[in-house]
Amino acid sequence: MALALPLLAAPAAAQPQSATAPRVAPPEMRAVAPALGAYTDEVLFGDVWRREGLSPRDRSLVTVSALIANGRAAQLRGHIGRALDNGLKPAEIAEVITHLAFYSGWPNAVSAVQEAKAVFDGRGAGAGELAAAGDPLPVDEASEARRRAAVQDSAGAVAPPLAALTNEVLFGDLWRRPALAPRDRSLVTVAALIANGQADQMPFHVNRAMDAGLTEAQLSEVITHLAFYAGWPRAMSAVPVVRTILADRARPASQATDAAGQAIRVLRQDDRPPAEGAASNFTGTVRVASRFQAEAPARVGGGVVTFEPGARTAWHAHPLGQTLLVTAGCGWVQQEGSQVQEIRPGDVVQIPPGARHWHGATPMSALTHVAVAEALDGSSTTWMEHVTDEQYRRGPQVQGACRR
Repeated sequence: MALALPLLAAPAAAQPQSATAPRVAPPEMRAVAPALGAYTDEVLFGDVWRREGLSPRDRSLVTVSALIANGRAAQLRGHIGRALDNGLKPAEIAEVITHLAFYSGWPNAVSAVQEAKAVFDGRGAGAGELAAAGDPLPVDEASEARRRAAVQDSAGAVAPPLAALTNEVLFGDLWRRPALAPRDRSLVTVAALIANGQADQMPFHVNRAMDAGLTEAQLSEVITHLAFYAGWPRAMSAVPVVRTILADRARPASQATDAAGQAIRVLRQDDRPPAEGAASNFTGTVRVASRFQAEAPARVGGGVVTFEPGARTAWHAHPLGQTLLVTAGCGWVQQEGSQVQEIRPGDVVQIPPGARHWHGATPMSALTHVAVAEALDGSSTTWMEHVTDEQYRRGPQVQGACRR
């Protein structure tokens, strides 16, 4: 199933400003970057914010989530005020900040608190408006038991405290807090994942959001809206992931559960154009093509990854390991605590479960490999900090083609 993204309004040069379109761009913007001012007034606020596919309240929820997730505290004050005007309650905004502490880090949440406090103080929001009382939301015990077991299998042996916190605090408490409706909490999570380029985490949370009531049309508008607040590359990278999710959800249940009745699927390359690797996960120019994710009960996924010379992944790990099949060029791979190893066409690299590692091209040669990994609890990769130039230069200095 194709994900039909809405057509945006024509740019300012091709379409005069409507008499009713708001003038949001500040004078400094119009003076320094007049085209940006025109796009801001005519496209972003004159069209995107007015689209009926997503309510103003939801657009504010998505925007505030993206700004917090990307650490854009300077932009938050105005958008928190807009969110209140669009119907979000102070307690809901406070809960968004709390939720995103877990999904984008405590520093981003703490920075957001300062901006929210300034807005709340200015509007006279008292403690009563910020208190979030109520009993924990109910859960489906059978599905929750499966999720807990999956988390334990994934992280229990490597990081037992992380597994315990995931089960007891993240899902056992945070996701059950009544201050945000389940659909809104999922919407906040999906917006943050797209904004941060965390495609590997999206299938689990997009499905959870749609199970909670987010529609396909609304999801389409979320991606479109985030193109403006997280950048076009992040939005375009989300499209093939969501397309696969929608196709899987549209498949009849009998096809998904009866292996004998399943048909062969061919995922055409033209339907899934290559996407740029997220800057949060890679250094240098990286393209991911032919991305795929098998449907349950299978959990294997992957893609064809091409690194330009000098490009590499950040440090990362896979809960169930990863296999790389090198098809072109020359590259390096390193597990933490071990020497850098050279990889070349025909090599098969087997990365153990939970091993902290990186891989990429050499300074003088590009690298292409097929990457295959299984997902556990909806996640196949845990991304960490970037590989520094100093760490990268420790590799053998390969000049030209790979050594034989």
